[in-house]
Amino acid sequence: MRIVSLLPSATEMVCAVGAQAELVGVSHECDFPKGVEGLPALTRTRTSLPAKSGAIDLAVREMLESALAVYEVRTDLLLKAAPDVIVTQDLCDVCAVSLEDVRNALRELNLGQVEVVSLTPNFLQDVWNDLRRVGVALGRAEAGEAAARACEANVQAIAKRATEAVATLGRRPTVISIEWLDPIMVGGSWMPELVQLGGGESLLAESGKHSPTVSLEDLAAIDPDVVLIKPCGFELERTHQELELLATRLPWSTWSAVANRAVYLADGNAYFNRPGPRLVESLEILGACIHPEAFADFRAKHSASLQHIEADLTIRPV
Repeated sequence: MRIVSLLPSATEMVCAVGAQAELVGVSHECDFPKGVEGLPALTRTRTSLPAKSGAIDLAVREMLESALAVYEVRTDLLLKAAPDVIVTQDLCDVCAVSLEDVRNALRELNLGQVEVVSLTPNFLQDVWNDLRRVGVALGRAEAGEAAARACEANVQAIAKRATEAVATLGRRPTVISIEWLDPIMVGGSWMPELVQLGGGESLLAESGKHSPTVSLEDLAAIDPDVVLIKPCGFELERTHQELELLATRLPWSTWSAVANRAVYLADGNAYFNRPGPRLVESLEILGACIHPEAFADFRAKHSASLQHIEADLTIRPV
């Protein structure tokens, strides 16, 4: 079988069910697991995007308002790949090529026989069920089921530990997860569920709903115990370049979490924002932030992907 994945999380799912060797093309953002970055990149940004969060947001909004897609399919390379199955998404036009663009490309190339598997996860269970769907579509139903069950079991094991930590503490710490810095967006969809499973109480976002854009006034009305900064698509070093935004876009001087050294920076490219198998590891990171004493093992495990942000905006290891 010749498989194309046009979404980083879908690529991780394809590999999780044991079909990495059958991949013949991926998106330009696919970088995990090791080896997929050498495959032909069948998508690209339609135009070069700016470097800063605010400029990126403005450029993307202008493109969408003009009915232009942010990304496009490289039809010449798709034709060469000659796929039997394409795994793509129908969740976010800012995350990857749209399902409509994929279907238009197939019609243009007269590849109507290609099976298209579109993923639209909003809740955590949707992600595990998508893993099963990918397994079925690739003729690896048993592997997909096994991978999904393993993720579910790992999540429940972490949640059990978190429940014990909550009982010891006597309450659930309040948590806000920041998904974008300019404007401030709060992690929605599966993120509130992960916070709950990690022993916290999510603020300003609802499970299964898109990530909301919030105002400084909205943020000033809350006082979270824990703040997690993990901009979508940004690795640690890239977020370092925009830390000054925290002092102006957040009520930095009044939040207790800042004074209590409970503001964390995580790798938003590898974790949290990709609805795939590594959401389990994202939950481990969350647990380490919400209940650091109970999850010291996870703090050590993810020390390369998790940092403290101090009140003066300096970075410290966890």
